[in-house]
Amino acid sequence: MKVLVATEKPFAPVAVDGIRKEIEGAGHELVLLEKYTDVAQLLDAVKDADAMIVRSDKVTPAVLDAAKQLKLVVRAGAGYDSIDTAYAKEKGVIVENTPGQNSNAVAELVFGLLVYAVRNFYNGKAGTELMGKKLGILAFGNVGRNVARIAKGFGMDVYAYDAFCPKEVIEEAGVHAAGSQDELFENCDIVSLHIPATPETKQSINYALVGKMKKGGIVVNTARKEVINEPELLKLMAEREDLKYITDIKPDADADFAKYEGRYFSTPKKMGAQTAEANINAGIAAAKQINAYFKDGCTKFQVNK
Repeated sequence: MKVLVATEKPFAPVAVDGIRKEIEGAGHELVLLEKYTDVAQLLDAVKDADAMIVRSDKVTPAVLDAAKQLKLVVRAGAGYDSIDTAYAKEKGVIVENTPGQNSNAVAELVFGLLVYAVRNFYNGKAGTELMGKKLGILAFGNVGRNVARIAKGFGMDVYAYDAFCPKEVIEEAGVHAAGSQDELFENCDIVSLHIPATPETKQSINYALVGKMKKGGIVVNTARKEVINEPELLKLMAEREDLKYITDIKPDADADFAKYEGRYFSTPKKMGAQTAEANINAGIAAAKQINAYFKDGCTKFQVNK
């Protein structure tokens, strides 16, 4: 079987070595397409691939049409909105992700951003501390659980809401279970977003919801840009000079947000999974999932059933 690693933004060399060891160790051929600059290169490379590993690369209908032998695409990471999963299903192509591999990296970034924000972006003026503050976690998956773990180390009072996670499960982790999304925003000083971009969640972080936060509220977004209703959040920040928005996903309206100096910060590019450990973990996990599929048909992490 031929396995293509197609990464416009390459894995670290040590991650590629790990992927190669897994794939070739199982008797398959590994082909690398790194730092490609034109989709034509991807279309050519995928035409005889049986499986493909990608990062944030776009797997469009054109890519899937070109891949005549493709059986499996694995996104090395949790989010898979760059892949046309519905069309892949039509074509009989299984799409998987590697949940949990980047979770600690994203969770640590949340607190890097938070400390920066509560200390007024290190502008020399007195800030505040995280200890004793109420942290709300919106979605209690792999990242949310790691955020809760770290928050306890800071001495924070941790709350969470997840429409798909039972209250008992949240409380078993030593976290207060909020009764609703509204309640989470109403009660917490800080809300950290970890929801996927779905038809239900897109644009859901809006004027009405964020407006429920108490004075000095902070919204942290290391999830997806699409969940933010940017025009409404901008309107709210214009009305409430106490609110802060920090993210590792540059908004479309970055220049407009940047006008709120001292209350907004975005990293130049998405940084959640940008650690050596996460890079290695996700890549090797993807390779292992491909091997498991070709060995015994395992589709445990399929996202387009």
